[in-house]
Parts: sequence; C-alpha cells; structure tokens
Amino acid sequence: MLTIYIDADACPVKDEIYRVAKRYSLKVFVVANTVMRVPSDPLIELVVIRDQGLDIVDNWIAEQAGPGDIVITSDVPLTARCVERKARVIDGKGRVLTDRDIGEVLAMRNLMDELRQTGAVTGGPAPMNDKDRSRFLAKLDETINAIRKAHRTQASSLLPRIPGIKNSEPRES
Repeated sequence: MLTIYIDADACPVKDEIYRVAKRYSLKVFVVANTVMRVPSDPLIELVVIRDQGLDIVDNWIAEQAGPGDIVITSDVPLTARCVERKARVIDGKGRVLTDRDIGEVLAMRNLMDELRQTGAVTGGPAPMNDKDRSRFLAKLDETINAIRKAHRTQASSLLPRIPGIKNSEPRES
C-alpha cells in the first residue's frame, strides 16, 4: 500500500501533502520529535519519537519506508537510506531524488557542510516560494500516479491468462 512518510520537524509543505493525500485516500505518517498539530483524519497519523539521539526520527522513517512508499524530506542522509530501500523521495521544493543522483547530492551536502564550518559559506538554502510549492505538488502528484500505475501493471501481470479471451491482457486505466 502506498504510504507517505513526512520528516515533519522542518517540512515546509505539510499542508500540501495533507490535501493531496486526502484526494488520493493515502495513509500519511507525520514523524517528528515534538508534538504538532495534524488534521483530524484517520489516514493521517502523528508519530512522536521522544527517544534521545539526533537521528531517531530518521531511523524510524528509514526502517518503515520501502518500495511503493514516498518519503518527504530534505535530509540528505535520510534520503540515501530511503532510496536504498527503494522508497521514492521528494524534497520540500519538489526535487525527486533517486539512486542515480544521491551520490552527487551527498557529496555536495558534505562539501557545503565543510565550507560552512570554515566560514567560507554562510547562510542556508533560499526560502520557499510559490514556484517551489507548485513544483512540489506537481512532483508529488506525478510520483503517486507512477507508483499506482506500477502497482496496477504488477497486479494485472499476476492474473492468469485465459487462452482465447482478449480481456485477459493488462489494461491501462
């Protein structure tokens, strides 16, 4: 079942995710280390992890997410772990990260971290804008539909083929 996991503590697009998930009737886990408001909806569940450790929320998400799931995070090491588990990952600005580009993204993160520590670079990423939100919504919608299509194709390929019946072939909907 397609599930969305939100690395929620610093996620700028939670409201957008809630609206899209409601439209598709998808389960959403909002994972954080502090209590936060979430819509009163049986498909949206707040998971508060108060254990000690910097990566405890990331660990929970990485252990839960798998093939056919979507993780929303801007945390690059968490992204790498989720991609390794075959989950789809989208950052808050709508960038879809895959196994093809995660190495480059990790290297850039490490370089920028070193430059910030030496004082060569100050500041962080540009703030969210309407274009970023629009791109995020488009990529989330596109990713959900791609996963659903893959599930339909996979499910129909498991159906027995009945010789002489044309409708036994997988259909696109």
